[in-house]
Amino acid sequence: VDKPPVRRVAIFGGTHGNELSGVFLVKHWQENGAEIQRTGMEVKPFLTNPRAVKKCTRYIDCDLNRVFDPDNLGRTVVEDIPYEVRRAQEINHIFGPKGSDDAYDLIFDLHNTTSNMGGTLILENSRDDFTIQMFHYIKNALAPECCPVLLIEHPSLKYATTRSVAKHPVGKYEK
Repeated sequence: VDKPPVRRVAIFGGTHGNELSGVFLVKHWQENGAEIQRTGMEVKPFLTNPRAVKKCTRYIDCDLNRVFDPDNLGRTVVEDIPYEVRRAQEINHIFGPKGSDDAYDLIFDLHNTTSNMGGTLILENSRDDFTIQMFHYIKNALAPECCPVLLIEHPSLKYATTRSVAKHPVGKYEK
């Protein structure tokens, strides 16, 4: 299949302000991004929820990882709009718009979990050949370490996660 190459990649940390692994990595790469840069690609580390990170709390008004739906992304900005809804609109403007040809090719959204699942990749679409091949590459590169892939595909559900703005969304959870 002839598809355009992946040229724009974002790495998100701090979607939940109390999940610090992604926050530390994003801040590190914002200061020194040489290790993530590749010829012919734009790689942008991005702190998604800076107010929640500053307070070290999951979110300020509502879960940022649940508001990337058409209703919230299209809401009129008024004074009392929840912080995370406004932030979702900003992220969609920078990295999207969601569902468009102009959207970033790939977003890695880095999270932490207290579940005993180790490093786990999250796949939202079993028909996304690019992401499946990328996961295969990552799993082989990490061998013999285990790196499960969790498929959260649903036939009628449209995901409202931060990473859903990209053409190829990837969630990465680390214990």
